[in-house]
Amino acid sequence: KEKIKANSQKICPLCVGNEALTPPAVLLYFNEKDKLKKEADTKEFRRKNWIIRVVPNLFPAFNYQNTCFCKENNRTDDFIYAKGHHEVLVESPNHNENFATIKDEQMINVIDAYIDRLIDLGSIDYIKYIAIFRNYGKEAGASLTHAHSQIIAMPIIPRILREEMEFSKNYYQKNNECIFCKIIEKERIGPRFIFQNDGFVVFAPYASINPLEFWIVPKKHDNTILNLSLLEKKLFIESIKTSFSALKFLVNDPPYNFGFHLSIDKKTREYYHWHLEVYPKLSIWAGFEKSTGIYINTMPPEKAAFELKSQIKNIKK
Repeated sequence: KEKIKANSQKICPLCVGNEALTPPAVLLYFNEKDKLKKEADTKEFRRKNWIIRVVPNLFPAFNYQNTCFCKENNRTDDFIYAKGHHEVLVESPNHNENFATIKDEQMINVIDAYIDRLIDLGSIDYIKYIAIFRNYGKEAGASLTHAHSQIIAMPIIPRILREEMEFSKNYYQKNNECIFCKIIEKERIGPRFIFQNDGFVVFAPYASINPLEFWIVPKKHDNTILNLSLLEKKLFIESIKTSFSALKFLVNDPPYNFGFHLSIDKKTREYYHWHLEVYPKLSIWAGFEKSTGIYINTMPPEKAAFELKSQIKNIKK
């Protein structure tokens, strides 16, 4: 039986045995008699033999208890209350789990938990978008070192996603094809290509704003991860582990952020294409970037792709 790795903090609220330090889990995965089971905690009972645990964030950016849902029209202070759900997905009982080395079986559990929460939160009538993201390392905003992702379900579609979806729709209506499918076709034979398998392409995006930024994009067109088959999950995991291993060994396991771009609206399926964007935290956005929205990237995407691709070749030797 695999031993649970000791945590590197004196008291980690996400470690096994400290379940009382978090709110009751809304979703648990655990093994019982060699079968994977799912349940939620109760106020009276917190399960300790879990392999995946999803809990409400103690300091939520969005809160479902914000019952007032207001908007002031035709004013400069237009706003809506941040009504929604903010959750922490604990990816493993092992404190120091890493996406470069995580076992495939456990990574499938992580993806399945993403899907379960997308289904559950997406069924709430006022939820318009669900963000799944990961902060790795203090410099990237992680306040806890235990392996975890975050999920925020919100009543709006964030501007960057809304613009991406609108452009994808306009391109589809004009050209009768998906812009991301077209991008994949170009990038897989271009200088920004990093890795591919039968299901996914990894490349450094054109005009990247972060050094060593890369995207993982499925070859099969879909707007969500909900429809991934077991084989597609395995191919996705291969893409993740390969690219994150290259990043880890190239620049000594740097801090990073990643975020899924996806849609929970079935009407977007025809023209929108989900993908995972990875942003290594290797530079600081200072006054120029923040005041102009123009980002200085010290590493061209072609150079980033070359370095990551070379590292993949070295790892596989």
